[in-house]
Amino acid sequence: MSMTLLMGAVAYDPKVVTIWDGFQKWFAQHDLEFDYMLYSNYERQVAGHFAGHFHVAWNSPLAWLQAERIAARTGRKIGAIAMRDADCDLTSVIVVRNDSPIRSIQDLRGKTVGVGASDSPQATLIPLLHLAEAGLDPEKDFTVRAFDVLVGKHGDHIGGERHAAKALIDGTVDAACMIDGNHLLFSREGTFPSNSTRILAQTAEYDHCNFTVLEGGVPAETIVRFRKLLLSMSYDDPQVRPLLDLEGLKQWKPGRTEKYALLDRAVERFKTIDAFVDSISKSYP
Repeated sequence: MSMTLLMGAVAYDPKVVTIWDGFQKWFAQHDLEFDYMLYSNYERQVAGHFAGHFHVAWNSPLAWLQAERIAARTGRKIGAIAMRDADCDLTSVIVVRNDSPIRSIQDLRGKTVGVGASDSPQATLIPLLHLAEAGLDPEKDFTVRAFDVLVGKHGDHIGGERHAAKALIDGTVDAACMIDGNHLLFSREGTFPSNSTRILAQTAEYDHCNFTVLEGGVPAETIVRFRKLLLSMSYDDPQVRPLLDLEGLKQWKPGRTEKYALLDRAVERFKTIDAFVDSISKSYP
């Protein structure tokens, strides 16, 4: 019996089962034995990866930074082998109401800023870094109101962002932070009534999720085969297209890590992952 490549993923939505069941069948048709394990949160998934419970992780950007730091401390080699086209070159926005007197970042001094889950790169960490680097310290120069929906899923569930958006319209926060794509979504779906908001500030670009591998535990040729098959998936394939749509991409692309620099600065500034990295690293002296 050939070796089965095991992937770890976080169950942020019921559709995750549909997605990976479908990919499992597709990989089998292309002679790759593939299975997956679902976790309730990224911290358990990262810990499981280092414990050898699976071979490749579908990681959030924050989980990538967690794994990268643990690997550096424990002498493991780590790589990001693939990502979605939709994971590349994203930005977050800080939004205010159209009728707000707030015209600049400095006008947020003394105000309340709504953010997503406390561990959301796109709706909390990166926009708060943007404000901090502009000279406004969170909780010192302005109040942060976090909408902590499903902490541990690293903002994959957009409920926190939607709550922040609704709070902005209700007037209980003066500004709200979100990924640029969700600003458009909230406008389309009516969470933001027509012409009710404007963008106060926009962050620099960053990347999102990736497939993460640790050296050892699975033959290198198996990972090469997995990556090659991912990159060969075509949006024109009627079997694959619905799965790609559910996962929010049109094409898998080679992994890259240079555009995690913005999030890296955020976690350094806010000490977001230090305790977790210390805890896991101590398990592998």
